[in-house]
Order: sequence, then C-alpha cells, then structure tokens
Amino acid sequence: MTSPSTLFFYIAAALAAALTAWLLVRYRQERHYRRRPYVAPAHNDWQLHQPDPLTPLQHRVALLGDPGAVATDGTDNLLRLLQHWQHETGPAGTVIILGDNVYPTGLPAPEHPGRAAAEQRLNALLDVLRPFPGNVVFLSGNHDWNKGRPDGYEYLLRQEAYIREQLPTAHYLPAGGTPGPVALQLADGLLLLVLNTQWWVQQGPRPTSDSKEPFRQLQRLLTENQHQRIVVAGHHPLYSNALHGGKFTAKQHVFPLTTVHKRAYVPLPFIGSLLPLYRKLVGAAEDMAHPRYRKMRRRLLRVLHQHPHLVYAAGHDHNLQYFEQHGSHYLVSGAGSKTAFVQKGGQATFVHEHKGFFSLDYYANGETWLRTLEPDAAGAPLPEVFRQRLYPGPVVAAPLVRSVRLPVTAELPL
Repeated sequence: MTSPSTLFFYIAAALAAALTAWLLVRYRQERHYRRRPYVAPAHNDWQLHQPDPLTPLQHRVALLGDPGAVATDGTDNLLRLLQHWQHETGPAGTVIILGDNVYPTGLPAPEHPGRAAAEQRLNALLDVLRPFPGNVVFLSGNHDWNKGRPDGYEYLLRQEAYIREQLPTAHYLPAGGTPGPVALQLADGLLLLVLNTQWWVQQGPRPTSDSKEPFRQLQRLLTENQHQRIVVAGHHPLYSNALHGGKFTAKQHVFPLTTVHKRAYVPLPFIGSLLPLYRKLVGAAEDMAHPRYRKMRRRLLRVLHQHPHLVYAAGHDHNLQYFEQHGSHYLVSGAGSKTAFVQKGGQATFVHEHKGFFSLDYYANGETWLRTLEPDAAGAPLPEVFRQRLYPGPVVAAPLVRSVRLPVTAELPL
C-alpha cells in the first residue's frame, strides 16, 4: 500500500514534469515567433490592399506611446522615424503621445537627484516635436504619476506645467489630472476624445470626480458625434496579448523577477510560476486583472461597444497590437522607447515586438487606413509589416468642437 507521503511525492513529481514539459514547449514556440510580425490568417493578404494614390490625404494621426526612455544624444532611431513622419505629413497631422512620457517615475522635483536625467529625456522628445506645424497632444501614464504612488498627482502637475512652458502649442489632456473626457477637433469630421485612464487606478490624491460621470459624458459625446470619425485615446489598453493583459514568457516563469527588472535573473523554477499566475488573476495596479483597472475597463467597454466605427488607442504595453472588436478598432502602440514580449494569436489581428508606432491616415473619400511604422537602426522607415483599411465611406463635415483646458488645481515648482 502506498503511503500518503509517497503518493504526495509522485503527484508533485508528475506536476513538476508536466510544468517542465509545458514550459519547454512554450519556450520553443516563443523562439519561433518572438520579434516577428504576426498577422491573423484571415488578413494574410494585407499586402494586396493599399490606398488609392490619387486620393487626397485629409489628415494623419501618429499614435506614439511610452517614449519615456528615448536616447538623449540625438541617435534615437524612433525619434528619427517620428521626424521623418512629421516632415512627410506637414501641418495636416496630429502627434498623440500616449503617456509614460518620462521613465522611470515621471518628472521629479527640481532638487531630486533624478531630475536632470528626466529633463534630458523629456527635452529630447520635445525638441523633435517643437518644429512640427501640426497638433501635438500629450496624455499621462502611470509612470508620469510616479508609477501610481500616492504622491503621483504632484508629479503629474509638475510634468504638465513643464511641457506647457517648454512647448506652449501642445495640448496636455485632460488638464490638471482630471479624468476627462476632453474633445479636440482635429479636422472636419475627425474628432479626438481623450481620457485620463490613470485617474481610475491612481492611489492617493487626485482631482475629485464621480467615477461614473466621465463614462456618462463619453456616452453623450459619442452619441452627439456619430456623424464624425472618432479616435478615443487613453494610456491603458482595453485588449492586450502582453504583460499587462496577463501574458508571460516561459522565461518569466523560471525567472519571475525579470517582470520587474529585465536583468533580475534569479532562478525560481516552479515557485516562480506563482508570480505570473498572480498578475494574471489578481494583478498589480497597472494590470488588467487588478480590480480598479478591471472595473474601469468594463465600464469603458460597455460604452464603446455601443458605438461601432471608432478607434481606441493606448500605450502601456511595449509593443504594437491591433484588435478588431464589436465593429471598432483597438490599438496598443506603446513601443516608443522599449519593447517587450507579446503573444501571437487569440483575438489579435496583428502583433509585433518591435519599436515603432501606428499611423491613422484619413482620406478625402472617407477611407481610414491603419499603417505600421517601424525604424531601422538609423531611424529610416522599414518596409511596412501590416496595414489595413479600417473604414470606407464618405466624409461628413462636422461642427467644430474646441478642446477645453481646465484650470490646474495646484502649482509646483518647474
């Protein structure tokens, strides 16, 4: 008769063997597709489709997330690619910076030892944007709020004031750390709605608001502007095949601390799988599984799913992802200065672990095209790895909706 201790040993050994086999299979699969563009089989013919070169381009929108770790010596290939896009686009364009504008913790106080490095990184981005004749819109992300810590509101206000001083023509939306939404008319029939998604997951002080009221306002704006093409921008994605969506590499199960720091190679086999499992099911504050994030996402999707034919753009995860859900299009464009693992398949139409950003091209005949822009080592644009026509249809002119800058509720030293 087998003793309980022996039975427990056999069960533990079987589970360990099964986990080891699963990790080896996952590792082999990941090595095969990591850093390669993935396109869902239904869209494998994407190269056969392109905009009519004779149709005038009405407006272009660059969606650039998480640029907070760009090189500050003028050699950053992503910033060079952005310069190329700006030169090609001219005044009929908008650059939307989707948050996490300065790593690792936003813009510290003037006396902080990390202030100089933070300023250099932010200035490198501002210097590239300064000559652009089109619109520039900044959002804030969790890192801009001191990684969501209780004093993050001070960091947010300080960064907003700095950008307003250094680049007065830029919009920092929503102003003063409020949740939004804020509307900005980009062109005839093209409206941008900006949400401060960090407001819902932030700890500590933040501007006072009913947490449900922004969704009611968003519902009203979407209903009133159904005749327009609409882009909704927020820092946090609503769909993701990457870290914040609960997807982890086989390596992260064996070296779980690399999810916190890329060089933390402390082997914790088997036990290490508990951290990815925790972040998938419970979540840190920046993960979709976290209760605050989950509630915000559920409420936001409840509104957006009622209004097809829009684009929701976010950063946060350091890769490029595209999902089509309920007649609308959901983008993750957070590869502005870092890259990280993204899992292929699932609900995604396209994913790629590569620096770059998405561009939305709006044409005079009403078509909207999604393009993927990625730099080579020198910053020149690589051949496109994916594009898709999102919407056909005629352009309908719309009444002008101006952005409203709310008063900043506190002043901090620059």
